[in-house]
Amino acid sequence: MKTIHFVILTWNSEKLIGRCLDSLLDFQQIRSIIYVVDNGSTDQTRKVIEEKKKNHDSIHSISIIPLEKNVGTTKSRNIALRGILTAAKEEDYICVLDSDTEVSENAIMTLIQELEKDPRNGIIGPQMFGANGELQLSARDAPTIKEKFLNVVSDQNLQRQQQEMQKQNKKSKETAYPVGYLLSACWLMRPSLLEKIGLLDERIFYAPEDAEFCIRAWKNGQRVLYCPAAKILHHWQRLSKKKLISKHNFEHLKGLAYLFIKHRYCFSAAKIKALMF
Repeated sequence: MKTIHFVILTWNSEKLIGRCLDSLLDFQQIRSIIYVVDNGSTDQTRKVIEEKKKNHDSIHSISIIPLEKNVGTTKSRNIALRGILTAAKEEDYICVLDSDTEVSENAIMTLIQELEKDPRNGIIGPQMFGANGELQLSARDAPTIKEKFLNVVSDQNLQRQQQEMQKQNKKSKETAYPVGYLLSACWLMRPSLLEKIGLLDERIFYAPEDAEFCIRAWKNGQRVLYCPAAKILHHWQRLSKKKLISKHNFEHLKGLAYLFIKHRYCFSAAKIKALMF
């Protein structure tokens, strides 16, 4: 039986975290070791988690790591990841997962099979759909200033141009293939990847921690793969889209500036693309 250490971050997630945990607790061929890091929720999130913790199959486990306040996505996930690195075996896997996902065992097994095809494969992620069946752009090119500008303008034609710039699944493929980066709603990796490239960069509060981590993987010779054969449900909340002027968007802009300075690119992602193989 394979063992996967799941890292799930919650923040006022009472409506969705139960479904996410149920999907993982239903696994039969995979042992789910689940770490839920609660980022200072003020609703019933922790109560829902406690109920699931009391009533589940004994092969699985749930641990809650409660935080007093929202410390962002990197610091909170790293708390769990550090613990996993001391406990995980070499043959185990780590899955960073959003609380608004529902995952099938078949999808995770497909990701494992594709990841194991090449030792250079570092991170792999699935195709994600919304509850309405809409395909989400979970695999993307490395972000640039132009792409981010087009994302926030009101003109629909320019927004469509931005989506085309980011689209990585233009061809119908079933096998996994390399992409610039994956949304961190679902990442599967080996523990050894973290030993090679380090944890999430805690100088980024909210985003784009996913792009930064994947760029670092590419720079260290580790491939980032998108696997359309593995499909999961993602009730994408898109917090940064709800309000144009918000703390989330402010932190996102700060994170982008830091990303461009750290990795020495800005207007073109050609430098990052050159690393892909």
